[in-house]
This record gives sequence, C-alpha cells and structure tokens, in this order.
Amino acid sequence: ECKILEFQPCYNEPELQPLIFGLFLSMYLITVFGNLLIILAVSSDAHLHTPMYFFLSNLSFVDICFTSTTIPKMLWNIQTQSQVITYEGCIAQIYFFLLSALLDIFLLTVMAYDRFVAICHPLHYMVIMNPRLCFLLVLVSWTISVLNSLLQSLILLQLPFCTIVEIPDFFCDLSQITQLACSDTFLNNMVMYLTVVLLGGGPLAGIVYSYSKIVSCICRISSAQGKYKAFSTCASHLSVVSLFFCTSLGVYLSSAAAHSSHSTSVMYTVVTPMLNPFIYSLRNKDIKRALKRVIHMAVIKREIVLALEQKLLFFD
Repeated sequence: ECKILEFQPCYNEPELQPLIFGLFLSMYLITVFGNLLIILAVSSDAHLHTPMYFFLSNLSFVDICFTSTTIPKMLWNIQTQSQVITYEGCIAQIYFFLLSALLDIFLLTVMAYDRFVAICHPLHYMVIMNPRLCFLLVLVSWTISVLNSLLQSLILLQLPFCTIVEIPDFFCDLSQITQLACSDTFLNNMVMYLTVVLLGGGPLAGIVYSYSKIVSCICRISSAQGKYKAFSTCASHLSVVSLFFCTSLGVYLSSAAAHSSHSTSVMYTVVTPMLNPFIYSLRNKDIKRALKRVIHMAVIKREIVLALEQKLLFFD
C-alpha cells in the first residue's frame, strides 16, 4: 500500500532554491491579491452588479482556489527541502485541482454565452440573463465539477501503488498518478478520456459556437465604431479563454518531456490565474473605476485610523 509519494523537483541546483521560492511566492501573492481586488471591486460597486461581473467574480474566486491547490505545497517543499507528499494529501490535491480546473472551464463557457446574449440579443439581455438563471448556471457548474472530481478520486483510490512513488511534476496530476499505478488502469483511462471529451470538448464547442454567432453579429454592424465597441466587450474574455485552453493543451502535448512539462504546468497553474485580473482590468473602464474607488476608500480608512490613534496618544 502506498504511503509516501515524492515530487520530481523542477530545479536541480540548490543555489537556485531561494530565487525560485521568491519567484513563485511573488506570483502566488500577485494572483491572490489581484483576484481579491476584482472580487472586492465587483461586490462594492453597485454599477458592477450585472451578470458579466457576477461570473467574473466567481472566476476570480476559482482562480484563487486553483492556484492555492498546488503552489503553497510547492513553496513548503522548497522551504523544507523535502519533496514528499502523503498519499492522502495527493488524493486531496487531485480532487481540488480537478474541481477548480473544471469550474474554470464551465465559468468561461457561461461567460461566453453571456457575451453572446449581450451582443446578439441586447434588447432582451436583462430578461434572458436574469439573476435566477445566473445563479442556476453557477450552481450547475459547481455540482458537475464536484461530482466529476469525486468520481475521479474514488476510482483512483481503487488502484494499488508501490511503497514509494516518484511523481514527474511539482504537483499531483491525475493522468501522471494513474500511469504510476501497479495494476491495469484501463478503466481509469477510459473514464478520464471520456470526461475530457464530454466535460472539456463540450464547453469548448459551446465557446466556439457562441463566438461564431458573435462574429456573425459583429460583421452585420454597419459602423466601424459599433464593431469596435461590440468586439471590445468580449476581447478580454476571448484572451483569457485562448490563454487557458492553449496552456491546458500544452500540458498534455508536452507530458512526455519532463522539462517542457514543468514549464507548461507552471503556465497552466500559476501564470494564467495571475494574468486574468490584469487582462480583465486593463481594457475595462468599469473595473478600473471600481478598483480606484476600493483603493481610495482603503486609503481614507487608513488615514482615519491613524488620526484616531494620534488623538488617543495625545489624550494619554
């Protein structure tokens, strides 16, 4: 029965450990802070209480969870100079990783549908994308993601492993862990591939269909300014979708090459969630305005607290 698993480090030189630790810690903090700012901006600004920003705040929350599934453990391993993770810890990491990754896919698909309705049916947008439907879409996304992660984890638990297993990555990936089993993995592979086709290919097809309709609607707009305005409303989402699916595809295409696998895994698990807040905020005036308001309110509160502390010290 397997008790201990060891990660294959993405660094071989001990002198590079502080640099790698600082780099990944900085990227993780930027990811968490950036996505938290998006959530705070959306929740604090009444003008952003719309379906698009509701889905965006959910995506930001999932991105925080996605990165937090792998990076803190990696940082701990670097700091303690130990690459060990328990069998139970590995299963838990796989469960939450699959949950967050699938939620990302579903939310990006829902956001593509939201943009399709906004551009192709602008007069009926608020009627179609009502609060009940928005909540239902997020709830269904969570339900399917939880059930899929639970199914994959339970099937993986049935496989026997050796006493010590070396994982060729810095986190527990379902496909790699399955390949390391000491028995026949035909059923696991079939379930895994079927899941990828249905839960990966289905949403991707939905995104492609939504954008084909969006492009068709934009082409029918007569003015160049109207075309630019319509395209700008979905440019950020299209950038995030392209980045997410390209890096996801890169992980599996490069799984045979160790060094390439490490670099694409870093892109997939760290860089993409870190860039999402910047992509959505750089071209979005509403988000910029809300972020400025959040920062301004934080500065004012800090000044008030400092003034009160000075008064208390004066009276003392």
